[in-house]
Amino acid sequence: MDFYQAQDSARRKTGRLIALFLAAVVTLVLLTNALVAMIYLLSTDTARVAGYGLTDALATVPPETWAMVTVGVVGVIGLACGFKFLELRGGGAAIAEALGGRPIPTNTDDAKEKRLLNVVEEMALASGIPVPPVYLVPEPSINAFAAGYGTGDAVLGINQGTIDTLTRDELQGVVAHEFSHLLNGDTRINLRLIALLHGILFVGLIGRLLMRGSSQRGSRGRGSNSGAPIALLAIGLLVIGYGGTFFGNLIKSAVSRQREYLADGSAVQFTRNPDGIAGALKKIGGSALCSTMSHPRADQASHMLFGEGRTHWLGSIMATHPPLPDRIRAINPSWDGKFVVPEILS
Repeated sequence: MDFYQAQDSARRKTGRLIALFLAAVVTLVLLTNALVAMIYLLSTDTARVAGYGLTDALATVPPETWAMVTVGVVGVIGLACGFKFLELRGGGAAIAEALGGRPIPTNTDDAKEKRLLNVVEEMALASGIPVPPVYLVPEPSINAFAAGYGTGDAVLGINQGTIDTLTRDELQGVVAHEFSHLLNGDTRINLRLIALLHGILFVGLIGRLLMRGSSQRGSRGRGSNSGAPIALLAIGLLVIGYGGTFFGNLIKSAVSRQREYLADGSAVQFTRNPDGIAGALKKIGGSALCSTMSHPRADQASHMLFGEGRTHWLGSIMATHPPLPDRIRAINPSWDGKFVVPEILS
């Protein structure tokens, strides 16, 4: 595998996918404008516009309505994103603590934790970036993540199952993979994606609040259809908001998949040992837990993880990582297709 060529290809594809993500936000604005225009036309004198064509009917919508809706949607998304950015202003530590992680002290007496810290120091030296704090996440599966806006606030998070079942070489491969995410700026992109997704989802949350308010208003004033436009707006915002989130997650997953190939290749460069990271991936495939995590916030951070953190009912369409066999064969084309059942190491 030509790792330098793979890295260049992954960077180009990631740029295009981020552009598609921004296009999804524009589409959200357009759909909301169309929804409000439809409600406006339904609320006006239908006899007056019944004989109009679509273009003429839309021309009856006051111009300021388009501007207000556009500014309103962009403002709501912007405020929701800004709120999420503030929530994540702690950088990598905020993500690690949100997933239940605890910092590993540098003077730890635990042998496995010591081995992990030694590996992290080695990979920091190999990659040329400062040694980040390391958090241990109380999950029995094999997984890890790097988080932060830059090397100054970056942290590494390692699942308990990772240090319990991986050999030193395999652990080195996982840590090197995460250092690649730090070195290539993936962690900054990942945090921004979390905030942007939150902004899109917030449109749907507004629809839910409007739906609740219109139902309460309707129960107090039965026989009146004055709340019909609000109810229609609420339903429309729910559909648009959650539809936007669905497609936003698709794009997020695609961004993550490309970055995983890049990080796998960089891990081999750092360690000069393809068997290390390949061995870790084989153990994920052979584990009953795979790399899944039970924490409720794991889904939000799924694109940051070393392995697939959640299973999806749509399968590979929503997967944030490439299939394990594809990742292994990209590193070791002669792989025999057999996974390895992990065991607790002494």
